[in-house]
Amino acid sequence: MGRQLDEEAARREVATADPQRPGTRREPSSSTRRRGRLFGHTDADAELILYAQAWARKIQLNRTFDLVREAARPPHADPLVTVAIRNDGFVESVTFVISSGVAELDDAIRRVVHSQEPYQAFPPALASEYDVVEIRRTWYFDMAIRLH
Repeated sequence: MGRQLDEEAARREVATADPQRPGTRREPSSSTRRRGRLFGHTDADAELILYAQAWARKIQLNRTFDLVREAARPPHADPLVTVAIRNDGFVESVTFVISSGVAELDDAIRRVVHSQEPYQAFPPALASEYDVVEIRRTWYFDMAIRLH
């Protein structure tokens, strides 16, 4: 019985020491990071609102419409997109809650988001609260990109 317990302990020790081996411990995933979510335009956290507004302005004012102009011509739904931004200003993910229904337009939206990287790093007050901020907006296309 004692030998069996020693063998199990040795297996556990080897498993935790080899991060490439399946079933072993890994670095915390991005899902374990402290996340702030702004899925509307209001929140009790004023810093979070200001950050989201600055992010949206950067996309809307930096001539990004040229990246989606052709893809936005066919009939499409207004996509609802969640962009997760890390505290260093780089994009962690772009997730479509509602697709536009046009694959080329969805791809163009991803290109727009990534073309503006890095975004502003989190201000100290925001960085002390969150590692990642998720901002959800509906994208509209007319003569420019509009995020609502």
